[in-house]
Amino acid sequence: MTTELDVFVVGGTGVDTTVRVPRLPLPERETIMVPPIERYVAHTGNGVAFGCHHLGLRTHLADVIGADPEGDQVRGAYAAAGLSFDHRTHPSGTRRSVNLVDPNGRRVSLYDGRHPVGMTVDPGLYRPALARTRHVHACLADWARHALAEAAGAGPSTSTDLHDWDGVQDYHRDFAYGADLVFVSTSALGDRTEETARDILARGRAGAVVAMAGADGSYLALPGGPLRHLPAATVPGPVVDTDGAGDAYVAAFLHGRLAGKDWRASMRAGSVAGAHACLTAGTHTSFLTAEELARALA
Repeated sequence: MTTELDVFVVGGTGVDTTVRVPRLPLPERETIMVPPIERYVAHTGNGVAFGCHHLGLRTHLADVIGADPEGDQVRGAYAAAGLSFDHRTHPSGTRRSVNLVDPNGRRVSLYDGRHPVGMTVDPGLYRPALARTRHVHACLADWARHALAEAAGAGPSTSTDLHDWDGVQDYHRDFAYGADLVFVSTSALGDRTEETARDILARGRAGAVVAMAGADGSYLALPGGPLRHLPAATVPGPVVDTDGAGDAYVAAFLHGRLAGKDWRASMRAGSVAGAHACLTAGTHTSFLTAEELARALA
């Protein structure tokens, strides 16, 4: 297929307010002094798109935002970076989160999804790009499930990230069973990680499931084979903030697969990029280039 794009990311933009706190859970006090509070253009689609863009992939992002200061911040960030972006506006506004981050980089995210459940989007936002791209990555925006379903018949390969899915909630099922490659966090799965991965492979169109386990590394499930484990890459410095590490993993993994790398090499690339993301404060504030990733892998 002749294409103009390598990766089309559907949904997943917003603004994070990051608050660095002395510990988690928070002490029960009325007032807690904290360092300067920062706002970043963030969320999962943003992280994957920026990660792919910095790795040299021809990347396009489409989403629904608000006619609000947060929407202006999103559009300004993409214009400044030269990241291709199309959007529609909705009265509910731009998604946002407040992230509480402790001194060890662990976080609690308070997510304000804003958009009403069942919100529909003009297919003109995503349909033209489906025919122009090698790969579609669908985020968990409710309307993005329709773009993922259309992509299945349009030619490109597809992926999604289920994040902290528990393997039960119905909301995620269209994504879990509708993508060729499925990423998921192990945080809510525990000892059901392999069982859930096998269910996705058996009931959906996925040919591979990648389960990300943070400092414990990542796991790969393929049809008919054992669950494979890859240890996490060493973080080359103090862990400052784990926000965005999973999205960096996904971007570098996709970069590897689109370059023809095998599963293990792509997992290694994802692990190195995820470790790099832990070095800086804030969500999606530092990205590896292809040259930097190659040096780190060497």
